[in-house]
Amino acid sequence: MEFGFTTAAYVVAAVLFILSLGGLSGQESAKRAVWYGIVGMALAVFATLIGPGSGLWLLSLILIAAGGTIGWIIAKRVGMTEMPQLVAAMHSLVGLAAVFVGFNAHFELGRVLAMDETARLALDGFAALIAKKDGVEQGILRVELYLGILIGAITFTGSIVAFGKLAGKVTSAAKKLPGGHLLNIGAAVLSLLCLIWYMNTGGFFPLFLMTLAALFVGYHLIMGIGGADMPVVVSMLNSYSGWAAAAIGFSLGNDLLIVVGALVGSSGAILSYIMCKAMNRSFVSVILGGFGGPAGEQMAVEGEQIAIDADGVANALDEADSVIIIPGYGMAVAQAQQSVSELTKRLRDKGKNVRFAIHPVAGRLPGHMNVLLAEAKVPYDIVMEMDEINDDFPDTDVAIVIGSNDIVNPAAQDDPNSPIAGMPVLECWKAKQVFVSKRGQGTGYSGIENPLFFKDNTRMFYGDAKDSLNALLAKIS
Repeated sequence: MEFGFTTAAYVVAAVLFILSLGGLSGQESAKRAVWYGIVGMALAVFATLIGPGSGLWLLSLILIAAGGTIGWIIAKRVGMTEMPQLVAAMHSLVGLAAVFVGFNAHFELGRVLAMDETARLALDGFAALIAKKDGVEQGILRVELYLGILIGAITFTGSIVAFGKLAGKVTSAAKKLPGGHLLNIGAAVLSLLCLIWYMNTGGFFPLFLMTLAALFVGYHLIMGIGGADMPVVVSMLNSYSGWAAAAIGFSLGNDLLIVVGALVGSSGAILSYIMCKAMNRSFVSVILGGFGGPAGEQMAVEGEQIAIDADGVANALDEADSVIIIPGYGMAVAQAQQSVSELTKRLRDKGKNVRFAIHPVAGRLPGHMNVLLAEAKVPYDIVMEMDEINDDFPDTDVAIVIGSNDIVNPAAQDDPNSPIAGMPVLECWKAKQVFVSKRGQGTGYSGIENPLFFKDNTRMFYGDAKDSLNALLAKIS
């Protein structure tokens, strides 16, 4: 009876998770999709707690309450600016959980194999599941737990490094130890040899040695990826965490965990591929820590950056009929989305055509800018993707860039030696006038110089984005 209810609940939960993923594809259905996910997860947890082998349900409830409370407190304190690093931190916990579950499965397998037949009959839960496996199935279990630990360890240290880079605690530049990719290859070969060793002996030491190698690979891979590729890294680590969860599901014999892990893993991998395509980057190159890439000296940037004040921008906007606003991570840092929303409202009230251009990798998390604009109540119908709006810049009077660098960098098209060479970008320099809201004359998070700032039709609106926009709002009735 219990088993039948648990299985049925898992099927319903899996359907709700699929509906949740599907709903997240659109802004208008996203809120409903989140609730699908919440209900699905609540159902899955409830079914697991009352299902077979769940004798420690009281302890589980205590741990769930403790973890939920900590998560609630953290989520309430974290602003939208810090969401990318929060996501990376959450991925690290999934990876660590996979490592712990894998080691627990290893120790349980050893304990069960040391028992006699009579003692095995009295087992329940996961231990009973192991006791029912024959020699071949036990071998498969060893491979499953091995892969779970391997993927989990890579996800754990990789996510910690990603968190550090996104939070500014670790340099965003690509860094590799002497030996570079050879170290990663050596660690991968060592992990394969440890698998053979482990399958032949079942001992703890090859599992432990592989874990150390995997922890190193996660650290060194992500350290070798520069800031320009961090949105892809976040998505990629999301995929890794999903495959780690799926491996846990195989080890525990939990069908729902397998399904959920596969959904997260596959969707993360697809998103990573889409983002790499949007950046004209090799997916394999990115996930392997930057194999290949442009070589040679970058083109020198000539000219000077010309500043403008709020009065100058206000006058230009007053005369403009069409305006395209391009938000970037600088808008998130300054928490300027509300000011942007108010500026949009005032310009539209004057009869001007105002739209937003969103690059697929704007910000440091997929969809980061869309979420910020939705939070600020910017209408959905004027938020356009790059492919929808890029051809409209030549007919646009004013383009306003707020805290963006790489996604509006013409070097991607003009300089074959640029680190972002070939990356599709928003061609805002084709507008009649371009105003760039930027703190100063630095090169931004990825450290790449932007020729846009030196073009004749570009003016630099220096200062904190929120302060600059508020000063601009004071000039626009």
